[in-house]
Amino acid sequence: MALRALVDRTVEKPDQVVVVNGGDDRSDSIVKNYMNWPGVRVELVKTVNKNLATSRNVGLPFCTGEIVAWTDDDAEVFPDWVTQMKRIHAEHPEAGGVGGSVLGADSKRSLLSRIADEAVFSSPSQPGYVRTIAGVNVSYKRNVLQVVGPQDETLFRGEDVDFNWRIKKLGYEIYYFPGIKVLHNHRPSLKQLMDQFYMYGRAYTLVRRKWSDMYCVYPQKIARLKDALKLLYFIASTFVDPFISTMKMSTWWDRIMALPVLFVLHIAWKSGMVEQKLKFSPKTT
Repeated sequence: MALRALVDRTVEKPDQVVVVNGGDDRSDSIVKNYMNWPGVRVELVKTVNKNLATSRNVGLPFCTGEIVAWTDDDAEVFPDWVTQMKRIHAEHPEAGGVGGSVLGADSKRSLLSRIADEAVFSSPSQPGYVRTIAGVNVSYKRNVLQVVGPQDETLFRGEDVDFNWRIKKLGYEIYYFPGIKVLHNHRPSLKQLMDQFYMYGRAYTLVRRKWSDMYCVYPQKIARLKDALKLLYFIASTFVDPFISTMKMSTWWDRIMALPVLFVLHIAWKSGMVEQKLKFSPKTT
């Protein structure tokens, strides 16, 4: 469905689609069915399935356009995706990266998907500069990609956060436009969503360990009163943030049902942070 959305359902077609496949032969056969699609050049690149950063690094040298846009195999771009990406890049030359909304494909029927819309892929209604954009719906100017270097393949999650931060440190902006949309198939079970948040928490610590000046929900060290207050808020936000997230949901029924789920997800996220942090702590004898 992801490939069909790109080559068949888009109004303005991409000049080129590079599919990096670390999967099985069945996936190869699906891609090959689109290789003779009129008006779009579809290319298949084989790799070993390690992580997203590795796959993107493998595929990038095959991309020839002045704008390189990324999405995932569990997402479907909207028909105007290519047009909107090109337009926003043209309007914002200061933006090294441009991206947009990630909407749950099953959110009309599934409460869990609606929760993921808020907790994983919160999509603001207004455009503007942001700290980062999810790799499932983002694009970059080629001249920026040439100077920022490859994505960090040591990161099993959070490679997009790290990548966007490096772009910002080069002096470029990251611009969010809500009209650039993709549908995403969120995790279908609570356990899978919890595992996702736990891994996000571990990756959060890994990325912040790389960049001491990066925005962070916890203090990197306790040296001032401000650091101690930030630590207290980090603990208190475990209970506060789920309430804030529920208020973004459209109905009171969703808010009531979502609250315990959001609390569990928040615990999973911070548990991942704490565990990864402890792995870096020096051992004493």
